Amino acid sequence: VHLIPVNPIREDGLNPKSRKRIMPDLLTEPPAIDPVYEAHVYCNIPTVAERSMEGHAPHYFKLVSVQVLIRHGDRYPLYAIPKTKRPDIDCMLLPSRKPSHPQLEAFIKHMSKGSAAQMDGSLSSLPRYPSHSLCEMGELTQTGVVQHLRNGQLLREIYINKHKLLLSDWTTKQLYLETTGKSRTLQSALALLYTLLPDFDWKKINMRHQWSTIFCSGSCDCPMRNHYLEEEQRRQYSLRVKNNDLEKIYVDMAKIVGIPTRQLRASNPIDSLLCYFCHNVSFPCTKTGCIDMEHFKVIKRHQLEDERERQEKKLYFLYALLATHPLLNQTVNRLQRIAEGKKEEVFVLYSAHDVTLSPVLSALGITEARFPRFAARLVFELWQDGKRPKEHFIRILYNGADVTFQTSFCKDYYKRSSKPMCPLEKFVSFVKRDMFLVFNSTSYYDACRRRPL
Repeated sequence: VHLIPVNPIREDGLNPKSRKRIMPDLLTEPPAIDPVYEAHVYCNIPTVAERSMEGHAPHYFKLVSVQVLIRHGDRYPLYAIPKTKRPDIDCMLLPSRKPSHPQLEAFIKHMSKGSAAQMDGSLSSLPRYPSHSLCEMGELTQTGVVQHLRNGQLLREIYINKHKLLLSDWTTKQLYLETTGKSRTLQSALALLYTLLPDFDWKKINMRHQWSTIFCSGSCDCPMRNHYLEEEQRRQYSLRVKNNDLEKIYVDMAKIVGIPTRQLRASNPIDSLLCYFCHNVSFPCTKTGCIDMEHFKVIKRHQLEDERERQEKKLYFLYALLATHPLLNQTVNRLQRIAEGKKEEVFVLYSAHDVTLSPVLSALGITEARFPRFAARLVFELWQDGKRPKEHFIRILYNGADVTFQTSFCKDYYKRSSKPMCPLEKFVSFVKRDMFLVFNSTSYYDACRRRPL
């Protein structure tokens, strides 16, 4: 009997054949922390079609609004490991190079004609797509563009083709688009919109600039948010100092590179090493030796342990509630207006960073969620009950998985209801009132200024 190996369709988009060891399926996760497995999930390398639960509802429900919060796609590192050669990655977009996408060539042509778009302030001076033969620091890569072309295509099939959320004569008023002032977030938004919209028309694109990575707009003054963030940073430092394996690895890597350990740590090597890892490029070497997979595993494992402790210690959760209230409040206000019959801003896109998505997940109580991978997406769907048109419900999805009933405000409702979604009022009362109970407050302003007992 000849057993022929087959390539199963995998949620994380990896081809097991190309790995030396067989990676476990996401449905049967490794029992202990596996840093290599987790790093592959984080890279989000686009190879196979992704399964998703977006757009699922009983047939008598009508989809009336979708709000999407994304993290930018794969990027070049923000930090360099001193005295090593930078990873050799090309940021020119070449449709013939993998990973690619059937619409990549058309996307490049379209982006070069973007003068008609309305872009806030400094956004207009940013490039519409990456174009350097050696990537610049923090620049979106071809992988990052393809990740969001795929996101847009997936959402188009569900929201445009199936649910007709936007028709071919869509107008500027039906979209709300906002991005931070980094080229990688602007370009990620444009890639997603290019494959999502029924017809990508530059004249209808009005991109707003958000100067804050937590999208707090005009409500950023919050002293206690900063207090909890500082406490959280102290916790991180304390955990790092206790980790002897991590310290040994840093000492060893610093010797290889020929710099003081403190300087190596400050260069945030995991950011660089993840880029080598995701692009299958050998880790850097010097005359003294090479940084290798063991170094990478120890640093990545510590990062995962830090995330786990962060969930337990609650300091980050308190920071997250205050950090994300302005954005969640904007989201809720918009959903309420649409539920009342307003036809504008039915599709919303916020293009952001891991430091935007991570606190939102934490604030919502979705503790099982992984740290935001490249091109992660968090989706809020608003549905109208066709049998009772005044009743509206929400679904929340993270990377295609339905996490509505993992949220703190809808866990209990799930046990009592047969409906596969959460009443909009539950979300509204969470954002308008319940978020502040843990601070013994009744408003955002008060919670931002009330010292803990």
